[in-house]
Amino acid sequence: MIKSHNKKALVQKKHRRIRNKISGTSECPRLAVHKSGKHIYAQIIDDSKGLTLASASSVSLKSDKIADTEVAKAVGLELAKAAKKAKVQDVVFDRGGFVYHGKIAALADAAREGGLNF
Repeated sequence: MIKSHNKKALVQKKHRRIRNKISGTSECPRLAVHKSGKHIYAQIIDDSKGLTLASASSVSLKSDKIADTEVAKAVGLELAKAAKKAKVQDVVFDRGGFVYHGKIAALADAAREGGLNF
């Protein structure tokens, strides 16, 4: 018998499994990434207080390109700037159930270039 799963359900299952292991604190908040068909979103979250410290997305960039690696790099750099304003330097990376390549890896590399440590 072949089980058929849709992609969204599999990503959600992976995300739940990852979130059981990863949690952000005041000293080292969580950098959560989500991508949809059109956009990519990133937030720095303090899970102990339930606060979003910084965020960036491709929606706010007003780019002509739709969610490719160049836009992901721009979102990563924008997030790093917002993190500096919030005085955050060290984070725990939460890929949100998505595979670490392409847009997710581009965002992470750009965030590292911008000054975040993870």
